Amino acid sequence: MSTRHSKAAKQFLKNGEKAQWQDNTLWGVRVKRDRMAKGLDEWESLRNAASDIKKHTLSHLDIYLEKFASNAEANGVNVHWAKDADEFNAIVLDILQSHDVRKLVKSKSMLTEECEMNPYLEAHGVEVVETDLGERIIQLLDQKPSHIVMPAIHLTQEEVGELFEKELGSEKGNSDPTYLTYCARESLRNEFLTADAGLTGANFGVAETGEIVICTNEGNADMSTSVPKLHIAAMGIEKVIPDYKSLAVFHRLLARSATGQPSTTFTSHFRKPRPGGEMHIILVDNGRSRMLAQEKHWETLKCIRCGACMNTCPVYRRSGGYSYTYFIPGPIGINLGMARDAKKYHDNASACSLCCSCDNVCPAKVNLSEQIYSWRQELKSFGKAPMTKEVMSRGMKTVFDRPSLYNLALKCSPLINAAVTCSQAASLHLWGKGRSLPEFAKESFHSMWVKGKVKNDK
Repeated sequence: MSTRHSKAAKQFLKNGEKAQWQDNTLWGVRVKRDRMAKGLDEWESLRNAASDIKKHTLSHLDIYLEKFASNAEANGVNVHWAKDADEFNAIVLDILQSHDVRKLVKSKSMLTEECEMNPYLEAHGVEVVETDLGERIIQLLDQKPSHIVMPAIHLTQEEVGELFEKELGSEKGNSDPTYLTYCARESLRNEFLTADAGLTGANFGVAETGEIVICTNEGNADMSTSVPKLHIAAMGIEKVIPDYKSLAVFHRLLARSATGQPSTTFTSHFRKPRPGGEMHIILVDNGRSRMLAQEKHWETLKCIRCGACMNTCPVYRRSGGYSYTYFIPGPIGINLGMARDAKKYHDNASACSLCCSCDNVCPAKVNLSEQIYSWRQELKSFGKAPMTKEVMSRGMKTVFDRPSLYNLALKCSPLINAAVTCSQAASLHLWGKGRSLPEFAKESFHSMWVKGKVKNDK
């Protein structure tokens, strides 16, 4: 399998202290999630309900999307349909240009990252200002999110302090989180007041009412929509859910799974334009219909983007978000990238230990590890299977298909003890680094049984 991830992870791990800090930080979030889960007797029932709701909605997606769009339009909202990223970006630009928008304040949206909207708009003369604190930090650094919920989790508060000192004129050497948050808010206040339009994502789209629901901890989505009169919402078609009862299930799961909170600080409902304003919702496909048609991998669309799989993943925690080639890292990113373009993003399929921890924490019960395993089995079908693995598999089949050869190999197995040790010492293979194998016994159980060395103690 590809070693691109392992090589990038090696670079990340050069700063051992920082790598350990990130590992501990993310595991701390996982611990908070567990505490929240154990506090609800009905936790597993909620997960089952969420999985069933998503399965039902996705299998009737056309019906619920039409219902959502119809109710949204009845509320006075302009609804647009985008088949791909290019069409989405073009629609956004057309809306902005029709209102002579020069500055756009933007609430957090991974869909816009997926469509690379920011550079597209900036190339057409529109200034885009990220208003989520984490997103604002990485925008000032000209970086991409390293986590879907905590986009700047790879940075320490000292690094943020140095950045704000340079970009925002904050106090030299002051890296207190409360102070830095104050500086960010003070800087963003003028951006909100002078913006011509606001753009948000959508955590959920309620088909029954035609409204979108946005969950934040900073209130930036509310500011992005309450000051500018023009509100554009970007929503992936998989975000639609049937009704309020369904919303209640996901609302109880989302924050607990993402950050270990009972609820986000703000849960904002947008049903219609503000008085004197204008609201647009853009429903984006961008390959989701094609994913839905994939028999083995459609469940990826059940994801509610909480990031719990990243917080628990031992590979992600120890390799960092930038070690992955797809813009979304971690277990869900592996599957989303493969479903989008398996040839382009196959490098990430190796970044998984198949420990199944992601399956255990996913609030919508997406079978993440099972899908990753399946993708690995499919690598050969599109010419990305590693030759070494192919040779090893054929060799093992040859041995296992021939009992005499298998017995001979078993007798010679103690010789491998020295061979493996030498190989590891000489760093001849990456897998051996950080691992040690148990010693092969000098005599096999089968041989001992034949010779009567195994006693029956009945």
